[in-house]
Order: sequence, then C-alpha cells, then structure tokens
Amino acid sequence: MTAADRRLPVTLLDKDGVQLTVDDAVATVTLSNPTKRNAQSPAMWRALIEAGQLLPGTVRVVVLRGEGKSFSAGLDRQAFTPEGFDGEPSFLDMARGSDAELDATIEEYQRAFTWWRRNDIVSIAAVQGHAIGAGFQLALACDLRVCADDVQFAMRETSLGLVPDLTGTHPLIGLVGYARALEICATGRFVHADEAERVGLANLVVPGAELDAAVRDLAAALLAAPRNAVIETKALLRGATGRTYEEQRTAERAAQGRRLRDLAGLAE
Repeated sequence: MTAADRRLPVTLLDKDGVQLTVDDAVATVTLSNPTKRNAQSPAMWRALIEAGQLLPGTVRVVVLRGEGKSFSAGLDRQAFTPEGFDGEPSFLDMARGSDAELDATIEEYQRAFTWWRRNDIVSIAAVQGHAIGAGFQLALACDLRVCADDVQFAMRETSLGLVPDLTGTHPLIGLVGYARALEICATGRFVHADEAERVGLANLVVPGAELDAAVRDLAAALLAAPRNAVIETKALLRGATGRTYEEQRTAERAAQGRRLRDLAGLAE
C-alpha cells in the first residue's frame, strides 16, 4: 500500500473543548482545553454527547484522551460562582427549580458519561496527570483505563458538599468494592498510579512517554478479534452482575448459539 492509499484521520467534531477524529475502526475523543487542564462545563458535556452521536458504524474502539499535562481537573470552577456559565443554570438556579427540572438538568449532563459503555464499541481512557471529580468519573465511564505513572485520581465532590452524580459511583464500586469506594469518595484523597493498578482502577500503568503507544497496542489487540464476538462478550460481562449464576449460564448459551449460527451462515 502506498502512502497515497492510506486514509488520513478525519475530524468530525471540534467544539467546546472536544475533538473527535476517526481513523478507520478507531475513534479518538480529545479533551482539548489544556490551559484549563481540560476542566469540564455543560458545553463540553453537550459536545461529548454529540461525539457519541457522530460515531460512524465502522468504529470499534474509542480512545478518550486529554490534551496537555492533565486528563481533566474536573468541573470548571466557574460553575461554583453565583453566575455560573453564560446561558446555563447556575447551581443556585438549579436548587431553586422544581424536583423535575433539577432531575432533568442532571440527567442531561449525565448523558455525556453514558455512551462509552455501548456494546458495539470498546472505550479506552488514556489518563495522565489529574483526573479529579468529573474527570475521574469520565475515566470511569470508559471500559478500560491505561494510565501514565503520574496519574492522580480523586473524587472531590463530597468535600464540596456534593455527591458524585456523573455516573461514576456504579463503575467505581464494581472495580474496587464498596468499602474502598466509600473511603475514596468520602475522603476525597488522591489515588496514585501504583494503587490505581493494584486495586483495579487502571488496567495498565506505563511511563508518560509511552502512554500513546500503549493505548495503540491495546486498541490493536482489541481489533484482532472478530467484532461480533467482542460485542457479545462485552454484553455478557456487562450484564453478569445483574444476573444470577443460572441466568448467566442461560445468557452464555444464547450468545454462543447466535455466534455459532452466524459463523455457519445461518443467522436470521
């Protein structure tokens, strides 16, 4: 294949601190506001939602990364001012609204954190530097986490009188268990690379200079298996905690039946 035959990555989105590029079966979502350590805002969350909606059907792996020294330092501090963000409800406005309005606003924000676990993709967070609060929860939204050795996770919401509400509590408990998750959230302490790897927050820890290469290697390994087999396996594993042992056995049989029929050309 000549250089002219190779496809260049295509940029599908570049707005509000979020870039989406697609290179064949791999999409990369980049938090692109390094001057603010990729601090998050409602506009960024809407851009992340849009990135998920724009993914071509050919994409199998989505890499989430942060530009600069930090993955994401959490919620932009402007959110904690009386004015909040221009055109957005401030925390005070949200508190004054009805229960239904408050719930709907938070639910909209959460959508930026939900699509990463879709069964048709495998998402990898490439995490370096700070991943605090909303940044920690965004890393937790992904299926896998490859971390640089300078990573610092922290869940600071409780320290601010709030709770982690951007979908991070469920995966955190699944990874580290209830007692450790409570301790991490209630104290707001930093979890560094060695502990993150030991307790299961990080699938892999590498020197910072090797982070991109390690993510590329992992993406290539994920792409080596047939797509439908990965989709079925991910669905089985994601649903396992909500099923009994016998229900999981049944789900495994049904999934394997679909795979066998597909391989034999007998799929409906």
